[in-house]
Amino acid sequence: MRVFGSWVSVFARSVCVVVALVAAGDLQAQMTLADGTVVIGNDRGGVIRDRLIELRNLRASGRPVQISGDICYSTCTMLIGLPQTCVTADTTFGFHGPSHYGRPMSPPDFDYASRVMAHYYPEPLKTWFLKEGRNRIHGVYRMSGAQLIRMGVKSCTG
Repeated sequence: MRVFGSWVSVFARSVCVVVALVAAGDLQAQMTLADGTVVIGNDRGGVIRDRLIELRNLRASGRPVQISGDICYSTCTMLIGLPQTCVTADTTFGFHGPSHYGRPMSPPDFDYASRVMAHYYPEPLKTWFLKEGRNRIHGVYRMSGAQLIRMGVKSCTG
C-alpha cells in the first residue's frame, strides 16, 4: 500500500508541474476555434517524426491552420507548408537544421532530415533553408511572419 501511495503522490506532483508549465506558457499552445480553424501559438518545435504525424492529420482534416503566437520555432515552421495554413505578420519564426537532441547527426541522416523539413517550405524559403538555414544547429535564424509573407507564405489577414 505504501508503494501505491508513493506513486499517487509522484503522479499528483507531476500533474501539478504540467499544469504550471502550461500556465507559464512553456508548452505549445494550440486551440480550435468554433469554425474549426486550428490556431497554433508559441510552439517551440519538437521531433520531426511527431510533427510529420501532426502534418498528415491536419492535411487529411482540411481544417484551416493559423500560426499566430509570439513564436513558431523548429519543426513548427513545417506547418507553413500545408495548403490551408496562414501566418500572422508579427509571429517570429525560428529556423535551424536537424539534430539528434542537440547533437550533430551523421551527414547522410542530416541531409535526409533537412530535405524532409525543406519539403514543407515554399520557394524561396526552401532554397534558403537548404543553402543556409539548416547549417545552424544551436540557436535559430529568426524571420518575422511579415518576411515570410513577402516570400509567398499565405497571410492570415487576406
